[in-house]
Amino acid sequence: MATLQAATTSDGVTVTDAQAVRELCESYCFGTLEWEVDDHARLSIWGYDAFEVYGRRENGLPDYEAGQRTHKFLRALATYVEEDDELDIQTAGFTKCRFPVLAARYVVRHGDVLRADLRTLEPIEDRTV
Repeated sequence: MATLQAATTSDGVTVTDAQAVRELCESYCFGTLEWEVDDHARLSIWGYDAFEVYGRRENGLPDYEAGQRTHKFLRALATYVEEDDELDIQTAGFTKCRFPVLAARYVVRHGDVLRADLRTLEPIEDRTV
């Protein structure tokens, strides 16, 4: 069995309501990734894992059965991003020496979420998940 080796990092983004963003982040599970909203209302996400967001059960554990909620989380976050600012989240990884290499990028702007892989940057679909 192969083990994924991945790292995620982001720049910081200024949010309009730091407490609401903290509550939003606390309502989801990010695996082993860390997140922080600092004293200047800047959100950052980082760690050694792929950027995958899951819902949080009442007991605090991830709700894997409901599937990923990454896009839902990012669309909710986009409502709090300051105008003319953006959050750039990048993940890169691999599974031993196998192809494909994991590469993903999300860019979150006020009211807009973009996703890129190794080919292109384009809007994600607006689906209720």
